[in-house]
Amino acid sequence: GLFRLEDIITRNPEMLALKDTVQRVAANPSPVLIWGETGTGKELFAQALHSHSTRSKGPFISQNCAAIPTTLLESTLFGTTRGSYTGAENRKGLLKQADGGTLFLDEISEMDIGLQAKLLRVLESREFERVGGREIIPLRAGIIASTNQNLLAMSERRAFRADLYYRLSAIELYLPPLRARPEDIPMLIDHLCAQKGGRL
Repeated sequence: GLFRLEDIITRNPEMLALKDTVQRVAANPSPVLIWGETGTGKELFAQALHSHSTRSKGPFISQNCAAIPTTLLESTLFGTTRGSYTGAENRKGLLKQADGGTLFLDEISEMDIGLQAKLLRVLESREFERVGGREIIPLRAGIIASTNQNLLAMSERRAFRADLYYRLSAIELYLPPLRARPEDIPMLIDHLCAQKGGRL
């Protein structure tokens, strides 16, 4: 049920160029950063990247970094080892659950600076450990991050780690807002009408 490039409805030249870019870079193992305003279709493009990649038969795991507290986000990403803290059990994190597929980190700009440093080490070394564990686990998932913020501007004012930004933005896609592509509005209205049986 994941989106593919053909599901992205547009006649806007910039969006068509983005679709071509996704087609060309989908097989590239480098991290991808997708940014744009809320509602521009960042997760749609992330799913299309996964669907057209060599990892398409693997899982697509999505996590909103703003949805849970930092302490919980770390254990959610890395997993936990029994006894590492009160009530901790052996549990796979999302980095392991996405093995052979793609991990999509939505709203990466909301990630705590300390956790950003740990994610950077994972991307550099392509391995990680569970919280409280010592076993080295190889990273075999593609990483796609998204944000509605300008991470370059955030890194310049030290609100986001510059080294993580440059690591994530090996491939960077900017999605223009709908108001910048008015030619797409009739197509989208027709598509929504068709989905609703002819009425909105």
